[in-house]
Amino acid sequence: MYLFLITFLALYGGMHAYAFLRMRAVLPQGSSAKIPLAAWMILMTLAPLLVRLFERAGMDRIALSIAWPGYLWMGFLFLLVSTLVLLETLFAITWLAGRCFSFANRAWLTPTNRARVALLAAGIASVYAVFEAGHIQSDHVTIRSAKLPAGVSKIRIVQISDVHIGLLLRERRLEQISKAIRQARPDILVSTGDLVDGRLSQEDVLSHQSGLAAMLKSLPAPLGKFAVTGNHEAYAGLQQALNFTAAAGFTTLRGQSALLPGGMAIIGVDDQAVSGTSAGVPAAENTLLDSVPRDTFRLLLKHRPLIAPGSDGRFDLQLSGHVHKGQIFPFNLIVKMKFPIPCGTTLTGAGSQIHVSRGSGTWGPPMRLFARPEVTVIDILPGSL
Repeated sequence: MYLFLITFLALYGGMHAYAFLRMRAVLPQGSSAKIPLAAWMILMTLAPLLVRLFERAGMDRIALSIAWPGYLWMGFLFLLVSTLVLLETLFAITWLAGRCFSFANRAWLTPTNRARVALLAAGIASVYAVFEAGHIQSDHVTIRSAKLPAGVSKIRIVQISDVHIGLLLRERRLEQISKAIRQARPDILVSTGDLVDGRLSQEDVLSHQSGLAAMLKSLPAPLGKFAVTGNHEAYAGLQQALNFTAAAGFTTLRGQSALLPGGMAIIGVDDQAVSGTSAGVPAAENTLLDSVPRDTFRLLLKHRPLIAPGSDGRFDLQLSGHVHKGQIFPFNLIVKMKFPIPCGTTLTGAGSQIHVSRGSGTWGPPMRLFARPEVTVIDILPGSL
């Protein structure tokens, strides 16, 4: 945790320092506005930590009053810094070309104009990113398998992932997600981690008539609802997250499998952030997969889109999330370095398939840019790949 805090403050503080140095170009010479600008950036650097502190102390109203401006600013700052880096790269290329071929730099690439263009572009992109985050898309995937028994024409699975129910994501967003699920009419509903993010009240967790858990529990899924843990379940408080997931009607599979009617088995494993805690380490993934008869369709639920050594070919379909497709472009380019399997459906080298969700909610900034939130509708049909 200390290492995380140091790393976060260094990176996020560094982004603020860089933006402050560049934004000085748009301020009048000798302007006293530099002092409040610096104070704002210091406050915004600390805002995510303050939100967590007030949230854990049960002071939700104060936490919420900091969270909205703090996380919107986080998204805006990322876009601002990304745009500034792009413009300064163009400036460097133009400067070098000018030195080599003896032509003058263009006026729009001056520090003042670079800052103005970056501010305008980041502002427009931020407004659109808030809009995009609020519009959930239903993505349809068809998987064919010879393992469905005779008489079973289709099994429909609906996947949600990375909902991040907590301080910012509440009833309104969950109603949108629930509506998309109801319209899909799933046989099976699965959550592939990070359902919960942050402290939840007892009403959210336990109420049978109202509250967030009740909204999910009311969704029909005749063959069952299954979930696995994500890294944010560990961050938010594992027991609270498990209580909420159970109250929402899900069976959490923690190194376990469930055999269902219709020739399907669902295998679920804990996220590594959970399995490394005192909650215990689940059974080895390959052992779990091998415990299911080979003629049974094996559905593996795993939060991170990673294929364990030796497991490729042992499952028929893996459902994962975690990456949010970067959530805000161009962060997806960084995410790809650590998680190379792209969002969407991929056929693996050993003939398994993996679907990586873009996620149904948002983490941090309530924004998405070129990574629209999704509820995934997966139809398993008879036949071969």
